[in-house]
Amino acid sequence: MARIPRESEAPTPLGVSPPFLEMLAHISQAAPLDRPVLAIGERGTGKELVAGRLNFLSRRWDRPFIKLNCAALSESLLDSELFGHEAGAFTGAAKRRPGRFELADGGTLFLDEIATASLAVQEKLLRVIEYGSFERVGGGEPVHVDVRVIAATHADLPAMARAGKFRADLLDRLAFDVIALPPLRHRREDIELLASHFATRMTAELGREAFAGFTSRAKDTLLAHDWPGNVRELRNVVERSVYRMEKPERPLDRVLVDPFAGATVAAFGTQHAQAVPAARPETISAPAEPVEGDFLTRTRAYEAKLLREALEAARFNQANAARALGLTYYQFRHYLKTHGIGQEKKIAS
Repeated sequence: MARIPRESEAPTPLGVSPPFLEMLAHISQAAPLDRPVLAIGERGTGKELVAGRLNFLSRRWDRPFIKLNCAALSESLLDSELFGHEAGAFTGAAKRRPGRFELADGGTLFLDEIATASLAVQEKLLRVIEYGSFERVGGGEPVHVDVRVIAATHADLPAMARAGKFRADLLDRLAFDVIALPPLRHRREDIELLASHFATRMTAELGREAFAGFTSRAKDTLLAHDWPGNVRELRNVVERSVYRMEKPERPLDRVLVDPFAGATVAAFGTQHAQAVPAARPETISAPAEPVEGDFLTRTRAYEAKLLREALEAARFNQANAARALGLTYYQFRHYLKTHGIGQEKKIAS
């Protein structure tokens, strides 16, 4: 008996803009056919969500849906992850291990960041897509599978193929149908809808009663931003803004697009100067003489001085130095990079 999917299992892309609705129609058209699909779009546009929707609307919706990010693995590891390996194929391979193609047999395999796969791996991908068979690493017997491949990338694959960096024959097979994901800046009508969705979800995660909406100022900020990180960036910005709301019962007014806004080292220096280890309390202090230049120049110089002195006081342990200045480790790393500190010599982390 066929399994009936729960509604919660269905990926739910959100949007009402014409480019988004056109993309949804394209997904519905491509989903039923058991042919490869290539999803292209900028980072953060939701390529994995599109792959999930393609699978959910396909005839294979009740079969395995396996995912693999090709960029996360080296060539040898990617080869083994995709096609599996035999016992003794390499050091540490104590027993046979099935790869993602075997795990996806009868279903769908989603290959994200396909452009990062080596030419050798691309050749094996072409064979399994073309003939439905491959050999495990260290094996000699063919393994036959029935897998639908959905691939995704933000790279210009045609240009890579012309440059010899991506197999043109593999691109031809993957691009049986190509679904282009519109960037968020071309979906202005969807920004408030998506922001409300993310804000409501974050409100529930924080255990608050309800999200009170956005003020006009917050909406203007959302619409004015260009969203280079697309939907992923929007989600992070909204969730951060909701998390840091001072009065959650009121509409959200401050949209924190820049996570470092207001979090300058200088702002924390005086407040947290006493947090430096007692062994060297004198190390955090104001400059003996004013630095030449305008206010911003003096501020930057003072920030750099605080960073260096905090590092010395913490014996170059960045985590302790960050704590002394009242910063998170990642904020502290950001300021080190901004001031070029640590590039002249290795600093312990």
